[in-house]
Amino acid sequence: MEVVHLNQKQLTACWHSSEAILEHRRSRGIGPKFLKLGGRVLYHQVDIETNEESCLSISTGVSLSLTPVEIYAVLPVNFHLQITSGILP
Repeated sequence: MEVVHLNQKQLTACWHSSEAILEHRRSRGIGPKFLKLGGRVLYHQVDIETNEESCLSISTGVSLSLTPVEIYAVLPVNFHLQITSGILP
């Protein structure tokens, strides 16, 4: 079985996204697993598919599987301060 890899540019083209968004997600520890070889970043096709499956939702408000890291990544930067001070948006 041949292992298929996509580089960052190929993955962002598939996802109609930008390389900056993918880099940001990677630095936050969210998104598909990746290989870093020298200055190159590669993604296994199977890891991309696994990540896509984990992002499936049944509605705009309900994700089938959000990890705490993914939830934190989408919250406003000062959200934890708003909760502890009792000030919510």
